[in-house]
Amino acid sequence: MITYLRVAVAGLLTLLVQWIVLGRLSVFGAYPDAVMLFVAWIGLQFGRRAGSIAGFILGTLMDAVYGTWGIHMILKTITGFLLGMFSPEDRDILVISPRQAIMGGMVVGILHNGLHVAFLTLQVGAVNPESVLALWPGSAIYSALVATIAAFFATR
Repeated sequence: MITYLRVAVAGLLTLLVQWIVLGRLSVFGAYPDAVMLFVAWIGLQFGRRAGSIAGFILGTLMDAVYGTWGIHMILKTITGFLLGMFSPEDRDILVISPRQAIMGGMVVGILHNGLHVAFLTLQVGAVNPESVLALWPGSAIYSALVATIAAFFATR
């Protein structure tokens, strides 16, 4: 019970940091997605069900904050579910090295942001090549760098 409470508080703090700090640190239109990284970690740590639930709740809260109703919710739920499929059964705590964080963050970011661009394009109905490049590979690289920094400090 204490573990679930800690994870819930950490998820809400991640959402607040994403909304207050990281959402405003865009570089050429790209911004990191710490909530995506957190949902990926939950999926890897606790499995498909926990990853899906965390993705659904945090994605719904992100939709409420950013006004993109349904997009973040479905993307985070899919991310948590798919990464939860790779969760081993006998693990105490997941420790990710910086090298694993940059590669994993890049792969998850490319897949997640590709779907994000597709859903935003369907919602808005217009394609801007600069925003596609900024949101797809740009945000994936930025998120991978944030994951690497977080993994570096987590291993210390």
